[in-house]
Amino acid sequence: MIQTLLFVTKEDPQTTKIEGMLANLAGDFPHETHVIEIDRDPVLLNEFGGKTPVLDIGVFRLLYPFDEGDIRYAFDKAVNRLEEAKQGGNDVTVKRITQRLQMNKSDRFSRWFSNHYMILLNLFTFLYLFLAFLAPVLMKVGATTPAKVIYKVYSPLCHQLAFRSFFLFGEQPYYPRGLAGVDGVMTYGEATGFNEYDLDAARDFLGNEVMGYKLALCERDIAIYGALFLFGVTFSLTGKKIKPLPWYLWILIGLGPIGLDGFSQLLSQTGWGLFSWLPLRESTPLLRALTGGFFGLATAWFGYPYLEESVLENRRDMQMKYAIVSQIEEKLQD
Repeated sequence: MIQTLLFVTKEDPQTTKIEGMLANLAGDFPHETHVIEIDRDPVLLNEFGGKTPVLDIGVFRLLYPFDEGDIRYAFDKAVNRLEEAKQGGNDVTVKRITQRLQMNKSDRFSRWFSNHYMILLNLFTFLYLFLAFLAPVLMKVGATTPAKVIYKVYSPLCHQLAFRSFFLFGEQPYYPRGLAGVDGVMTYGEATGFNEYDLDAARDFLGNEVMGYKLALCERDIAIYGALFLFGVTFSLTGKKIKPLPWYLWILIGLGPIGLDGFSQLLSQTGWGLFSWLPLRESTPLLRALTGGFFGLATAWFGYPYLEESVLENRRDMQMKYAIVSQIEEKLQD
């Protein structure tokens, strides 16, 4: 049986007339008609406002004005499409033409996800940061086993070099290498007695009671994900109305500073003659945090609005389908 949807406004004088034309054709084209009142839902009103009556017959749509001949023609086309779909094994089209519109589990999840994806994204970012801060807290209270599990899990995601990490519960919030030239703080080498260029030792060193304990993410990563989280919360609270940052500003604000700081530091420390013209340098904690923050902010500002645009169409489709199905189910229960 072919499914038809008639979209009208409440008490539309054309409704009875169109239902009569459909009844006249029921003998030739068995069908089931569902009348959907668009002014009962803002999504439907936005989609069909000023266009009604609108009649969907299978996969074909008629916009008013139309007469019985137009409806017959649409039924003929729907029947032909149905036969083609059956012969071609196109079950999706067969179901769309013959089965009553329903919200399946996939639709319900898609509708829920499209409405809550930013909450999930912000929650994930928050938890990612929270665990990085939890590791030194656990070390401080003596729960070293779960703390080391966190450090281990995060180790493929970050270099975790102690001289490029923030510390909690110690004399200083950071212990940079002497090469960084940060005045007024004890260097990593002075505090630990380790060779400042022993990277393995710097990765493995978690801290102690005097120095405190390092976060599970480095200074730059903490700033990156902190900025992602703050922008994500702001984006959600503003109703996802923030326009995307132009790509060239993302490069200028986000990639430029972090690339300049990171690569100039890296290349200057290679010892290769090719880069001997670069002054030997080590970035400071402040510079790492600033460039990481700019990168995180620019990336979120560039990416989140585009993500919203990609989700918006699916959200609208699922909201409209839900509104239609709700009216169908409500009338079937009456």
